[in-house]
Amino acid sequence: MKTKTVMPVLAGALLLASGMAAAQPYPVKPVRVIVVFPAGGSTDVVARMAFQKVGDQLGQQFQIDNRAGAGGTLGAAIAAKSPNDGYTLMVYSASLVANAHLYKKLPYDALKDFIGITPVSRLVGMLAVHPSLPVRNARDLIALAKSRPGELRYGSAGVGAYQHLAGSLFATMAGINVTHIPYKGGAQASVAAASGEIEMLLTPVVEVINNIQSGRLRPVAVSSAKRITQFPDVPALAESVKGYELVSWFGAYAPAGTPRPIIDRLNAELKKAVADQEVAAKLSSLVLDPMHMSPEDFARLMKADYDKYESIVRQSGAKIE
Repeated sequence: MKTKTVMPVLAGALLLASGMAAAQPYPVKPVRVIVVFPAGGSTDVVARMAFQKVGDQLGQQFQIDNRAGAGGTLGAAIAAKSPNDGYTLMVYSASLVANAHLYKKLPYDALKDFIGITPVSRLVGMLAVHPSLPVRNARDLIALAKSRPGELRYGSAGVGAYQHLAGSLFATMAGINVTHIPYKGGAQASVAAASGEIEMLLTPVVEVINNIQSGRLRPVAVSSAKRITQFPDVPALAESVKGYELVSWFGAYAPAGTPRPIIDRLNAELKKAVADQEVAAKLSSLVLDPMHMSPEDFARLMKADYDKYESIVRQSGAKIE
């Protein structure tokens, strides 16, 4: 009889304990944040700023794990296969949807295997050249490129990265022939341009701002439809190449199936993080404008850019086996 009495009590205690554990507020342990590009690049900078603040807000560590390779697809594959319990997240740029059209086969579906929590910042590109190049604006650069077809080289963070597609779109719309040189990351491409290893690049402003301020690179144009407040004297590329515009975003993601309460919690915390005066000022100083959306609005943005990049990739002719 004692056994029969004890067992229900023990079972009840176990159920109560498991219920209390399930009710514990998220997160109860450190969270891994996979950044799909190398440390020092714009994706890494944004991820560290945003999630350090989220960690401060929640009193928990959000540990950055740089998993670079294959244009970001290596890190994305790891994130897609991770448990959907909220303890593995990912930060990726719009290259997530661009790569869907670049690679013949990927081990994940860009639109189905992730939940977009929110974009964290808007990205504007800067067309910059080595000071040895005798150009002061995009018109000069286009004229020079036409006089030296195939000789001018532009760098990128890899085939299909923002720099590659932005540069390819510029070349197509301007009617010029320039040579693409891929590097392991945006920071490496910027170093190459500043050293004169390549002549130019069209890259997120954050990756060239120090070299521009030091005079190692010369700004020529920005990739947004209009000039930006941080560089009001630098023309928009559309002023020379009608209709040109290619801005991007950095987003936070979780594996598909992550519970909605966790997604909502992270969305709210990231909203607070990028609205924080200090974080917003730091992002703005790097021309990484703070950005926030609901998961539903972000899903619509991802689908729209998925379709847009399909056209850009087709025009570029870029393919990765």
